[in-house]
Amino acid sequence: MSSHEQAIVSLLSNFALSFDGAVLGLTLAYAAVRTIVKFTSSSSALSKLQDAPSVRVSDLRSVLSVEGGSDSESDSSNRSGREELVIVRGLVEAKSAVEGVTWKSLRQNVLVSQDSGDRAVIVQRTQTCIYNEWKGFFGWTSDLRAILSRSLRERKSSSLRTVPFVLIDGSQWPAADYVVVNMDGSKHHLPLTTVYHQLQPINASPYTFLQALFGHEYPVGLLDEEKILPIGKDVSAVGLCFLKNGIPEIKSCSDLPYFLTEMTKDQMVIDLAFRTKILFWSSILLGSASIGILGFAFVRNWNRWKEWRQRRREEQQQQSRAAVDEPNTQIAEDELGDVPDGQLCVICLVRRRRSAFVPCGHLVCCQRCALSVEREVSPKCPVCRQPISNSVRIYDS
Repeated sequence: MSSHEQAIVSLLSNFALSFDGAVLGLTLAYAAVRTIVKFTSSSSALSKLQDAPSVRVSDLRSVLSVEGGSDSESDSSNRSGREELVIVRGLVEAKSAVEGVTWKSLRQNVLVSQDSGDRAVIVQRTQTCIYNEWKGFFGWTSDLRAILSRSLRERKSSSLRTVPFVLIDGSQWPAADYVVVNMDGSKHHLPLTTVYHQLQPINASPYTFLQALFGHEYPVGLLDEEKILPIGKDVSAVGLCFLKNGIPEIKSCSDLPYFLTEMTKDQMVIDLAFRTKILFWSSILLGSASIGILGFAFVRNWNRWKEWRQRRREEQQQQSRAAVDEPNTQIAEDELGDVPDGQLCVICLVRRRRSAFVPCGHLVCCQRCALSVEREVSPKCPVCRQPISNSVRIYDS
């Protein structure tokens, strides 16, 4: 790890631990909430998956219930019956192969792999450009670019071609029963098979030398991949199934993490149960950690606030004492000077007698010493030793 990366890591760690870890605690709390939401969704999907019937294509019509005896003539093109969540197991086949014997069936609507020649219904071609980065003689440019922005150049390009396809029962041919796979709106992972994988090096050019000199990214290889969903592959379709024009059709369900998969129902249940358990314990761990860190941060900041409040109170008391002592100091300075011995304060013997004690009435102290006597735990007159309540300043007319 370079010194610049270490500085970034140190900055992020200091930010996460600021306010005695409150930022880190809030981040963990957010992650815990997200994990709980995912756990709830995964638990619901697991419950639906366990209750869904698993059938072959030939047995699919037995689990579909149709509302009404027959459709009206105006609704003959619409789907009928209510949607049922099912798991259908069958072989992949092009839809044109089961539509009937017509002139279209002489040339089946299928895709052919460019490199392997396999017949398929889905072909995904991906090209990934692999870049190398040398800091060069001006390495700070790459570090600055890594912090401020990502490279705007596309590193990966992908193309996906599909044709309408169905699932059939492999034991019956020609296919009497089949289910149409509706791919509209599906964003689930597809069980594609890799048939071509090759890494081709890219020859360097004079421009590449300039890119490397100034620390810019430059291409070194091109990874070309081709994945297909071949005809005849045994897969499971998990989704909502309904009848459309009397033909079963299945579409993906956004609440489930599977649509087309090679796994059986038991394998999907085991996989989803394991993921649900991981999310459950992760939510507990993240929630406990966030509560502990936030509790520690709250206690520390609460104690700091009380200390700050105590210091503020002490400062205010000191300021109030200084405000009281300031006029006393001015008065004491006025009382200094040539004072006859009979009028000197009996305590300090420096200033003139100006304050009389209540209730005894003795005029024997200056105002500063009288205030000092009043602040004692049990104030008493220095002459008669009688308890006093306060003192009164005496002014000459």
